Amino acid sequence: MIRKALACTLLVLPFLLPRAAVAVEGDRQVFPAAAERARLVIHGATDIEAMRPLLEDFRALRPEVTLEYVDYLTNALFREAKASCASGEHAADLLLSSSVDQLVRLANDGCAVAHRTGETVPSWANWREEVYGFSFEPAVMVYDERQVPPEDVPRSHHELAELLRQKFETYRGRVGTYDVRASGIGYLLAYNDSRVAPTTYGRLLESFGRAETVTRCCNNEVLDELRRGNIAIAYNVLGSYAYAAHLRDPHLRLVLPRDYTLILSRGALIPATSRQKSLAGAFLDYLL
Repeated sequence: MIRKALACTLLVLPFLLPRAAVAVEGDRQVFPAAAERARLVIHGATDIEAMRPLLEDFRALRPEVTLEYVDYLTNALFREAKASCASGEHAADLLLSSSVDQLVRLANDGCAVAHRTGETVPSWANWREEVYGFSFEPAVMVYDERQVPPEDVPRSHHELAELLRQKFETYRGRVGTYDVRASGIGYLLAYNDSRVAPTTYGRLLESFGRAETVTRCCNNEVLDELRRGNIAIAYNVLGSYAYAAHLRDPHLRLVLPRDYTLILSRGALIPATSRQKSLAGAFLDYLL
């Protein structure tokens, strides 16, 4: 939740695991208007393919608007937004990120403009009318049923920690999760794991280290390792990505941990340097 999870200062966790990924900018795609009268530049930490239906639908509603969408990793998006705010130079008209703590930091640093929406928004999804949550999805475990026998399937964080402690040779290098040095959302989820269940998460970190956990920058890279058979279990994957992977390969099964399940709301912010504040607000209202 934005207010509870993001008003706190994040702490550095001792989670420097092997096989780290490097954060890089992703794809850029333009959705052209039939006769362009305005252009909205959106920088998002959500894959273009996941955003495509929304972008195409909004363009159908506003055929005079060209949409330019650039896919970033969360940390790269945050760095560029900070630089844009500091220099006063335009970078994007709207920011979308799963690492909502970074958006709140930008808002608190004066890098956002307020937007008063006419849509009904719960209080937990609204930070000073500058950051809005527009989705609601769990962080789940995903496992390949061809590689994990039924008796090994972890149904909680504690069970995953115990599995990796008792069968660390079997699952050595066979578990994947975020590299929190490259992934803002991975960092946020790890931080909240440490707040919700510090003892259990401490044991889980120990087990991750013993099992030589594979770390990757983002949801799709972790799931790619799972699809290729390089790992057997993926930890803290966002539910939308996990479900899409399951639809492509039904052997990939989802687990909502029964001890606790973290819930993420993706956030949206209009930068102070936006050149299309009104249009950005219209797209934000559409998302809400």
